[in-house]
Amino acid sequence: MPNDQHANLDWRDEVIPVSRQFDDPYFSLDNGLAETRHVFLDGNDLRTRLQDGFHIAELGFGTGLNMLATALLWAEMGAPGTVHFTSFEAFPMQAQEIERALRAFPEAQAIATSYLDRWASGAREFDFAGLHVTVVIGDARDTLPALNLQADAWFLDGFSPAKNPELWSPELMTAVGAATAPNGTCATYTAAGHVRRSLNDAGFEITRIPGFGRKRHMTVGKKPA
Repeated sequence: MPNDQHANLDWRDEVIPVSRQFDDPYFSLDNGLAETRHVFLDGNDLRTRLQDGFHIAELGFGTGLNMLATALLWAEMGAPGTVHFTSFEAFPMQAQEIERALRAFPEAQAIATSYLDRWASGAREFDFAGLHVTVVIGDARDTLPALNLQADAWFLDGFSPAKNPELWSPELMTAVGAATAPNGTCATYTAAGHVRRSLNDAGFEITRIPGFGRKRHMTVGKKPA
């Protein structure tokens, strides 16, 4: 997959970006920021775990909303140091598209200016609001195994498994497991059985918990020490 591909978007109600590649919205139709906090921040118990040197990894950078939510939490905690945030994205959005999408979330938009400036300049590794951010462009099936990564928490935020099965393949979930530190965790909005089985096979102890909004269930996992 060429690394110069970009997101191809439609806009639902002129507010929510929808991928034409995968026919799926980038965030919840209810409240994307609240969903991020429920699924990824709370699903990985980050309110008690974040500390200097903590490493979050993510499949599916999208608008950067999960990164912004993490930065807001880190600032709220007031702890010293740097959190590392590594994300994998095959079809990056343009800065003006991200800016338009973030208008739906004034709290996130309020801190996004320096991030958007760096993104517009072409930077894909930068320091932002106490985070050291690295966005790896390309197919995660190729780029993730090539990195020496040991994440403490994973945000598995690809488009729906039914519409983007490549990002939820057993092979990629195995790579996620291998790139997770002992006692590391993962969280995803999906409770699809094949995803839970693949994560279990990848070394995670999997639990299904209540989801956000209209979704009855989501999935969290922990890799034993």
